[in-house]
Amino acid sequence: MKTFDIPGFYKSHIISRVKELRRNTDPRKKDYTPTLLDFGPVRFYIARHFGFCYGVENAIEISFNAVAENPHKRIFLLSQMIHNPEVNSDLQTRGVKFLMDTNGKQIIPFEELRKEDIVIIPAFGTTLSIEEKLRSIGIEVHKYDTTCPFVERVWKKAEKLGEDNYTVIIHGKYNHEETRATFSRSEIHSPAIIIKNIREAEKLGNYILGKSNIKEFTSSFSERISSGFNPETDLKHIGVINQTTMLASETQEIADYFRRIMLERYGKKDLISHFADTRDTLCYATNENQEATIALLKQPADLAIVVGGYNSSNTSHIVELCEQKFPTYFISSEKEIISKEKINHFNFHAQSHHATDHFLKPLLPIKIILTSGASCPDAVVERVMMKVLSFYENVIAPDKVMEEVMKMH
Repeated sequence: MKTFDIPGFYKSHIISRVKELRRNTDPRKKDYTPTLLDFGPVRFYIARHFGFCYGVENAIEISFNAVAENPHKRIFLLSQMIHNPEVNSDLQTRGVKFLMDTNGKQIIPFEELRKEDIVIIPAFGTTLSIEEKLRSIGIEVHKYDTTCPFVERVWKKAEKLGEDNYTVIIHGKYNHEETRATFSRSEIHSPAIIIKNIREAEKLGNYILGKSNIKEFTSSFSERISSGFNPETDLKHIGVINQTTMLASETQEIADYFRRIMLERYGKKDLISHFADTRDTLCYATNENQEATIALLKQPADLAIVVGGYNSSNTSHIVELCEQKFPTYFISSEKEIISKEKINHFNFHAQSHHATDHFLKPLLPIKIILTSGASCPDAVVERVMMKVLSFYENVIAPDKVMEEVMKMH
């Protein structure tokens, strides 16, 4: 796989070495067991896969190149390049300005742009209408386009479904940049509709089976359907794609559900013409990170710390998995760990910040699950680890810990 030129300050002495060791000893990625870092009073279980993925490294390289290659030009990002506050802040300190926030709200009007300006397309991609606005100004849209190749793969799947006369059902978050971009491309090839979860899938299924009426359909989905969408005819032939960072198990559950619905509605003989049995369209990194998180759940740990941007979809799903077994703390950096007694963290379900006291148990050794989202630098994860270790005495030196890890692998 291609390697990228990533700034050294995103790498780390311990975490990056652990990753490199696991890549070398398990090149085929068959082993999902975590790595144990035993510092004595604290033991960290490090996920097999986490942190920067192919798409994120690609986006970082292109974005930093854009800054280096255009020292005298104004440089803009359509919105956050990835959902990580440190990476976005690094670009801002280098003079890059955001045109929109993550929900699509304009910060700098397009009318203020000039054709000689540089505009970076974020890793999530963007809508066709925004691309057209930029072209009308005279900006080279794809010169610094960091759209993840795995997102583009979903767009091609949507196009193929449209060519085969299937309506596209997108499993995604309606306001997420990637879902908006995917929707804009889906609707030019076929009718398209966005659903967030299995509960919304069931509402749609009830309409397909005639268990709900058009008024109920419109109430639930009127703002998430393509122009001219006719549920009476457009839900006779369907296929499922997704936002690449959604929970893999839920996407599969949704696809299986719609297959059962169409089987009930049209019978086995005609099923293939009414339901496109698409392969899951999550990216490889999302799958690997989620599988590695599931492997973490087998460990006898006291708590889990998940590091990443609070608006990061893939990170929130890792949190969701960890919550199944452990007290889980979703933090953006080591700054949220105030002391041995207190941690500030984010509840993505309620979209609110909380403070928890006595999150570190008094009984030693304390066992901590540690992982991050796909847009989180290794350096941030390491700073979190070192912040926790700073609260304890008689901590084994990192080099000694790494010697033991290398013996085990």
